[in-house]
Amino acid sequence: MADEPLVLGIETSCDETGVGIVRGTTLLADAVASSVNDHARFGGVVPEIASRAHLEAMVPTIQRALDTAGIKGSDLDGIAVTAGPGLAGALLVGVSAAKAYAWALDKPLYGVNHLASHICVDQLEHGRLPEPTMALLVSGGHSSLLMTTDITSDVRPLGATIDDAAGEAFDKVARVLGLGFPGGPVVDRMSREGDRKAIRFPRGLSGPKDPAYDFSFSGLKTAVARWVEAKRRAGEEVPVADVAASFQEAVTDVLTRKAIQACRDNGVDHLMIGGGVAANSRLRAMAEQRCERAGIRLRVPRPGLCTDNGAMVAALGSEMVWRDRAPSALDLSADSSLPVTEVSVPGQVLAHGDVHGEAYRALDADHGH
Repeated sequence: MADEPLVLGIETSCDETGVGIVRGTTLLADAVASSVNDHARFGGVVPEIASRAHLEAMVPTIQRALDTAGIKGSDLDGIAVTAGPGLAGALLVGVSAAKAYAWALDKPLYGVNHLASHICVDQLEHGRLPEPTMALLVSGGHSSLLMTTDITSDVRPLGATIDDAAGEAFDKVARVLGLGFPGGPVVDRMSREGDRKAIRFPRGLSGPKDPAYDFSFSGLKTAVARWVEAKRRAGEEVPVADVAASFQEAVTDVLTRKAIQACRDNGVDHLMIGGGVAANSRLRAMAEQRCERAGIRLRVPRPGLCTDNGAMVAALGSEMVWRDRAPSALDLSADSSLPVTEVSVPGQVLAHGDVHGEAYRALDADHGH
């Protein structure tokens, strides 16, 4: 087991081609190639465009990360890749690339979970995660409350969105207000000019009989759309900044309240917030205030580590090596609906230096080795 494992991570679950290199809990390189501009005119991510963009960006992004870190592929202790969840075609590009590099460099391969990676990335900024840690993950595809006692093997889902994720709601409200895509950053900026108390939008699943840790943002999104439509029908000007601020307040209020309650109910005194929406300035401020009042220590990575990136995958891969977890076989496949309880996809460990299994034996035979 390496004391400070040197691991390269590949992330392609959506529209970011991310390649990170981590030594232990130290980030050496974080290279990202984004295709977000290619999707903007469609108002959302187009899976086929994302997959093609990953294909084009993969090799140069990996090379850029290696150059930035000042290392060669042969120096690595392992290669980690997001095996799921995410867009199937996009995931397959990353998994295929990781398998190719692992085979060519004769390095162990680690297929890891996207959500667990979002939690583990905080180690690059604040050191190893306390055990247990409560995690609130909020992004375009996920809004989840998770508790982990071991980031490599034990991540327990406590609650999740039953409809729209928080980031998806931001995108849809931004579209209603004519603010463009992606919606999260622009709604955040616009909110700073508005009054967050101007409009009292609903807080989904906040009643005494509602699930304590689940989220719902579909009703909120609809309420915003109807409020805006009513203004326009009446010929009145829509106060865009006030709408944005009031909507954002409703989202962050529910997220932080439920996260604090989950910590209290489960006796956990550390809350980590991750995912793309964790870059939201109001969410960070409200979480800090409420955690301080509740006596809970808050951990939030810097905004650049909250969005999808290869650094988070490398961080989890490094932890896998450090804890001597089983690597994946080269028959690893992408799983677009991989449950968060499956932190890694190890496969069989049978041959070729006890790191890759049957897939190596088959490839050895094909290549006459």
